[in-house]
Amino acid sequence: MKLIIQIPCFNEAQTLAITLAALPRSVVGFDTVEWLIIDDGSQDNTAEVAKAQGVDHVIRHTNNKGLARAFMTGLDACLQLGADVIVNTDADNQYNAEDIPALTQPILQHRAELVIGTRPITTIEHFSPVKKILQKLGSWVVRIASKTDIADAPSGFRAISRTAAQRLMVFNDYTYTLETIIQAGQKNITITSVPIRVNEDLRPSRLVKSIPSYIKRSIVSIIRIFIIYRPFRFFSTPCRYFMQCWRCYRFAFSMVVLE
Repeated sequence: MKLIIQIPCFNEAQTLAITLAALPRSVVGFDTVEWLIIDDGSQDNTAEVAKAQGVDHVIRHTNNKGLARAFMTGLDACLQLGADVIVNTDADNQYNAEDIPALTQPILQHRAELVIGTRPITTIEHFSPVKKILQKLGSWVVRIASKTDIADAPSGFRAISRTAAQRLMVFNDYTYTLETIIQAGQKNITITSVPIRVNEDLRPSRLVKSIPSYIKRSIVSIIRIFIIYRPFRFFSTPCRYFMQCWRCYRFAFSMVVLE
């Protein structure tokens, strides 16, 4: 059994070495553990840091294509390299690498094909109140669209079986997290979640450059999700679901204005 741990990267030279130092080279249930970096058009020496830290595979995009594309590039490469299970994590060391065995166990035990690491969002100190609300709201929308009970849909810390990775395809350019869970629900890919720990914040989020921008892009992503995966529900009863999302985001935006 081969496990490949993939990390999408964009200008991560300052944090990547810290992240890699925590990654395991052996995990219970696997004969081989390899590391793969997707350098998404970095303008710093991310690739050089990866090689210096002993990364097994480094794939480079000629320009920045975005997190979702880097994620899919990684999945394709892992499949070609013969991975039986793929773990995706972030280059900023947000997720505790010691939880990788817990993340992969449901797949090894044939209880799931996709496993999402659930963060303790309410207790994460570097998450603002607005971000916590948005995280929960995004998870709520995904639960409706996917008919799953995943509590932390935006979490990027996840384990994916080979068969599940072969069936996933991300259309969204912004992020892969929500759409892959919805696809799992649509395609009867068995999905579960496990509690995981997080580390101290090393840098600001690249996805959340500003709360208003994040709200705007999240609204667009949510609408696209419903159009693609729940078209009948979206077009037959648009007001009810859209207004629910809009009220929540207006509330979040008002909190930003008041801060």
